[in-house]
Amino acid sequence: MSKVCEVTGKKVMFGNNVSFSINKTKRRFDVNVSKKKFYIPEEDRWVTLNVSSKGLKIINKKGISAVLKEMNSQK
Repeated sequence: MSKVCEVTGKKVMFGNNVSFSINKTKRRFDVNVSKKKFYIPEEDRWVTLNVSSKGLKIINKKGISAVLKEMNSQK
């Protein structure tokens, strides 16, 4: 399973570790993604999403129904 937020679309970024002597080695910046279940009262069902912490804040602000409607309109 790839680490991609289903709400924001955030995914892994790559960069460098830089040592004191300015040697550079490749590294990954992983996304803080977790699997969460949300209840949609209008449809009377549960939905499981891979959501980043930023995505959770968006869902708390707008509501799960508005976020799902927005996701479907973008596809």
